[in-house]
Amino acid sequence: MPEPPILILLAPPIASPEAANIARGPEGDPVILGLSLIQRTVLAARRADYGQVFLLGGNVRGTPGAVIADWRGLAASFPSSQPAPLIIAPAAILAETDWLERLASTRIEPAAWARIPNRIVLLSAASALEAVDALDMDGGARDLADVQARLARRFGPPAPLSPDIDPLIVGTPADIRGAERRLLRSLVKDTDGFMARHVERPISLQISRRLAGTAITPNQMSLISVAVGICGGPFFLSSRPLMQTIGALLFLAHSILDGCDGELARLKFQQSRWGGVLDFWGDNVVHMVIFGCMGVGWSLSAAAIWPLWLGAAAVLGTLGSAGFVFWRLMRSKDGDDTLFTSVSDAPERPLTRLLDSASRRDFIYLVVLLALFGRSNWFLVMAGIGAPIYFFLVLFASRRQPSLKEGGSTVAPAANP
Repeated sequence: MPEPPILILLAPPIASPEAANIARGPEGDPVILGLSLIQRTVLAARRADYGQVFLLGGNVRGTPGAVIADWRGLAASFPSSQPAPLIIAPAAILAETDWLERLASTRIEPAAWARIPNRIVLLSAASALEAVDALDMDGGARDLADVQARLARRFGPPAPLSPDIDPLIVGTPADIRGAERRLLRSLVKDTDGFMARHVERPISLQISRRLAGTAITPNQMSLISVAVGICGGPFFLSSRPLMQTIGALLFLAHSILDGCDGELARLKFQQSRWGGVLDFWGDNVVHMVIFGCMGVGWSLSAAAIWPLWLGAAAVLGTLGSAGFVFWRLMRSKDGDDTLFTSVSDAPERPLTRLLDSASRRDFIYLVVLLALFGRSNWFLVMAGIGAPIYFFLVLFASRRQPSLKEGGSTVAPAANP
């Protein structure tokens, strides 16, 4: 099995006067959304299954990583079993897991090198030791331009790298703003519903942007979101439009804040299984509280028992669907990957795609609209009928599919939106 690539960061230069007021990490590198560039690089490389991350010419007092004083010391740190591909970049690069993974899977000729000018150099495992020897001569290469010049003399012209690998170098305040926008854009999910993408996500991203530099954790954000949603439930005990509208707006606020926990987790590399479970069940608890309060409120205003049955059907249907998906797809899932992506382990099937679409939370806007007229009970009718049907369709969609204990493959579930 080939060795994972080694990432080498060339220490950042002295800050220019233009960048004097930029917040900086322990290595003098800019802080982007709560993490310094070098911290972000180390964490992104670990997430992309890289080997070691080295910083040349720096001092890693506060950065988890390794200090290599010179190129010769770097060569001595290579794995003894077999060489590994080398990736060399300036420490001012904005590391992102997706392009790091694409770079790690790039294959070049054994005795060759490739580059993105002034941003990335890739060396094959076969040429790594010879390349480091060339880079160590005459006092050692000090920046990426010097690295590229020395490698060109030793190995000849470089091969180009894929244009899909497009890292950003951060050196000015304008670059920092661009890096923030780039990281925030990467948080938008393909699975977001229409309203989530165009209304909720822009708001949650701005909240997460402001929280990224604070001590608030993703799990704390999940609990705040759940608390806001549960507070909305009692307002549906009233038949008055104003009270129902307040409840619906709190329900919507829960949905917006619920996006922040996953955004913070990905921005700060704090994903965890516990966070995914908390987010998944917190969402469903809020839905059950809202449906239950709607049923009780309608029963009180109508002086009848039958609305309670609608509320119970909505609650039990929601609980059944959530419990089955958790038992089927999430219960045995380990690690810190996303826990929930689909209600079935065959997400490509038409029925599964339909169920996944129905599980998006765009329905909250219908609750808000009906609440404006004091008619949230109309939504309860749909939920009381639809939730049990949805549960049975989830069961049907999972038929003949092997469970985890039977050796089947599963989608990694958890809904940090």
